[in-house]
Amino acid sequence: MADAAVDGEKLSKNELKRRMKAEKKAADKEAKVKDQVQQNKETNDTPQQNAYAADEESLDPNQYFKIRTQAIQALKGTAEDPYPHKFHVDLSLTDFIEKYNHLQPGDQLTDVVLTVAGRVHAKRASGAKLLFYDLRGEGVKLQVMANSRNYKSEEDFVHINNKLRRGDIIGVRGNPGKTKKGELSIIPIEMTLLSPCLHMLPHLHFGLKDKETRYRQRYLDLILNDFVRQKFVTRSKIITYLRSFLDQLGFLEVETPMMNLIPGGAVARPFVTYHNELDMNLYMRIAPELYHKMLVVGGIDRVYEIGRQFRNEGIDLTHNPEFTTCEFYMAYADYHDLMEMTEKLLSGMVKQITGGYKVTYHPDGPEGQAYEVDFTPPFRRISMTHDLEKEMGVKFPAPETYDSNETRKFFDDLCVQKGVECPPPRTTARLLDKLVGDFLEVTCINPTFICDHPQIMSPLAKWHRSQKGLTERFELFVMKKEICNAYTELNDPIRQRELFEQQAKAKAEGDDEAMFVDETFCSALEYGLPPTAGWGMGIDRLTMFLTDSNNIKEVLFFPAMKPDDNKPVPPAEGTSV
Repeated sequence: MADAAVDGEKLSKNELKRRMKAEKKAADKEAKVKDQVQQNKETNDTPQQNAYAADEESLDPNQYFKIRTQAIQALKGTAEDPYPHKFHVDLSLTDFIEKYNHLQPGDQLTDVVLTVAGRVHAKRASGAKLLFYDLRGEGVKLQVMANSRNYKSEEDFVHINNKLRRGDIIGVRGNPGKTKKGELSIIPIEMTLLSPCLHMLPHLHFGLKDKETRYRQRYLDLILNDFVRQKFVTRSKIITYLRSFLDQLGFLEVETPMMNLIPGGAVARPFVTYHNELDMNLYMRIAPELYHKMLVVGGIDRVYEIGRQFRNEGIDLTHNPEFTTCEFYMAYADYHDLMEMTEKLLSGMVKQITGGYKVTYHPDGPEGQAYEVDFTPPFRRISMTHDLEKEMGVKFPAPETYDSNETRKFFDDLCVQKGVECPPPRTTARLLDKLVGDFLEVTCINPTFICDHPQIMSPLAKWHRSQKGLTERFELFVMKKEICNAYTELNDPIRQRELFEQQAKAKAEGDDEAMFVDETFCSALEYGLPPTAGWGMGIDRLTMFLTDSNNIKEVLFFPAMKPDDNKPVPPAEGTSV
């Protein structure tokens, strides 16, 4: 059988026939709709128009887009510009509902004329001279009851209703009223197309459930799913509460650099970027900690910052490469003070936002098991090494020997024996971290402080005042996930330099998450950092708990996504990090 070539692609005869048949069918359908458009232009017969609108809904999305775009293009340059510069709005939909909800069924305030605007979600005809639109915006719905009797002219009424489609943003000037069934409505004198929707909007009844589409086209998700808006309202309330709490305690909000010569303040793999003018690599910040402590050295005793951090690590249900944290540093405080502050902050926040101390959370999604998380203070407190020993029924070497090779081998063997995986490099710190994850963190459903980490896991924390080899540090876990990390800060410059050098050694052995030596920070410490405690919290994870979201993508407007293979790759030119 001979093959035919189409656009350089070899096709069999059967495939060629199939494609030609499909193209002919699409062309016939398009021609049929075009005929109807022409008929509709020539006549103001509303039933025909309604039939056309209904027929439009049965088109495939590409045909719909093509026809709607042509119709909108035809309006450009006319008196009916489909993209007007300004439309004055008298009342938001929320305010309209609040102000006129008291009306009685059948009321119409003919002496009140005002304007509102929103997006059309539904269009229903009830005969030739009465149409209903569902107008949505700000998370609320208002009905538009368009009847030709009330409209400025019969001809304009027919014309505008033929023009508007689901998804369009429209302005409505008219009277407040209620239908005989008691539904609050605006009865239009005039309607204006403010911005057309060229695509076929998914029906609200079926919604938008595909997660890929929801995250890639967040605007569509927000148009169709009101619960999404509510999650981001909660996120905003969390940040507002945090700011207010810290401001009232006399903290100063600061901003520190996001591009650094050395990525410091945390144990993580950084993103690298390049500065043309300086001809050098810079690192996107992984934490603002070292700058904050320099500010405390400078005499600003209480500082905080809410901002983005960047870590070049995996993407999963609780990790995104860029994420938001709140960090604060408080002179003349220690980690005991911060535990009390954390209890007060979180319990107060949860109560204000949700109305009580208990929240329901589904870690495996809405269909999975529900857990009740109780934020009533005080929170449970456990010691990392002592409670890990109890949980595993094993006696550990003394914490002051944790930097020896014998101890590293002890924990290496223990991980093998207990089936705990730890990819290389298998340092004592990493092995311990994996054991804590598998045996302690899993017990933390209600808020739990895991305290007193070994020094080898905490290169910036101050040594424990009564237990050698440990530090004055805590992490707060909720539903097995860490949301806070805090410690009494190490303020001895000599000791700090030694710990940085240990980290540099670990980096040389292949641990690319270990810290760099930061000489600038060590020099600042030499001028004297007062006894200080520091604290950091992940805003995204806390938002997950307070919105019952088991995926971090649900609480980020635009989460990191792999490139969509079906979309053309954007040009390399342009802005980049």
